[in-house]
Amino acid sequence: MTSLSPDAATVARMIDHTLLKPEATAADVTALIAEAIELGAYSVCVSPSMLPLTIPAGADLKVAVVCGFPSGKHHSSIKAAEAALAIAQGADEIDMVIDIGAAKAGRFADVQADIATVRASIPAPKVLKVIIESAALTDAEIVAVCKAAVAAGADFVKTSTGFHPAGGATVHAVRLMKQTVGDRAQVKASGGVRSFAGALSLFEAGANRLGVSGSSALLSNGTPTIHDIAY
Repeated sequence: MTSLSPDAATVARMIDHTLLKPEATAADVTALIAEAIELGAYSVCVSPSMLPLTIPAGADLKVAVVCGFPSGKHHSSIKAAEAALAIAQGADEIDMVIDIGAAKAGRFADVQADIATVRASIPAPKVLKVIIESAALTDAEIVAVCKAAVAAGADFVKTSTGFHPAGGATVHAVRLMKQTVGDRAQVKASGGVRSFAGALSLFEAGANRLGVSGSSALLSNGTPTIHDIAY
């Protein structure tokens, strides 16, 4: 946790500016990149089929790509191949989805093996974020999955895809995830992060990175609603 409240520029450098809509076009991604640079975001996060991206020379912008998205029900070898191809096509970071059903069934060794297979396909310093779909898990399952992710070599645990009907990031989940991973991994909050106040609440709970599609509105102190962050 942090006792400091970051300003908009600091928050921007913690944002993965995200576009994962199935109908997204190459033109949409080009616009996403331009907006991310203008806002000072840390990265853009896109679907693997949108690679390779053209990042303007001199731009301080990373490329994150999802893997096994959004269901997590892909075979581990497919996830690993998808991740490796994304890295070969210029990705700096991979955001993979676990097999949520395996977690619900208590098969945490299988969850760890799944993550480890992807980790092996993208050796450090490439960054691996593990999407656990926290809203679909109990607290005990969140703790167990976060421990599995750390044991498998993940750099981040991440709350949500933003596509699951159970919901997205919550302060409670982020706090629990951070308490579990400690300094062994970082935490990314994504899914339903729409207001600046909500972003600050997530940072205070322990988030190091945010996945945001409406970054411009958030950084402009877009009008928050009670639905922005669930406690």
